[in-house]
Amino acid sequence: MTYFDETFRDIDAFYKKLTERMFRQMEEIDKAIKSGRLQGEWDVRPIEKPGVRGYVAQGRFQLGEPLTVPKQALDETREPLTDVFEEKEHVKLYIELPGVDKNDIQLNVTATQAEIKAKNFYKTIDLPSRNVEFEKAAANYKNGVLEVLIPKKKPAVSDEKKKTIKIE
Repeated sequence: MTYFDETFRDIDAFYKKLTERMFRQMEEIDKAIKSGRLQGEWDVRPIEKPGVRGYVAQGRFQLGEPLTVPKQALDETREPLTDVFEEKEHVKLYIELPGVDKNDIQLNVTATQAEIKAKNFYKTIDLPSRNVEFEKAAANYKNGVLEVLIPKKKPAVSDEKKKTIKIE
């Protein structure tokens, strides 16, 4: 006997136990449906064909207690997901604010930061460039995403001519 024979024998034994357990649980589900413990519309049919054994079950059921979100979790201040991009002429911010109405968003921009307040969301974002014209920032809100566009300052063009000074 080789190592592989032993491994496959273990896998086969595991599969048989798993299959037996699954069939016992499906029989319990079938009994619960017939007794009325599981409510709703159900269609449970055993599959018994040569070489094939199983069940087809259709319906709605719930295992365990329904998922509930604690009220304090809904009231907590959360930090929205953000993306920050520094481009040649702009700094772009994308802030995800799902379920927020446009009128509930407060956006403050300075030369160094952007601050977002909306319902239970709050975040300050350090801008990647200090060379911005924050007074000209613009924002658009669509499908739960706030897009902020902050133009960069244009480099100052000097009219002065260069003069080479001779050093003595």
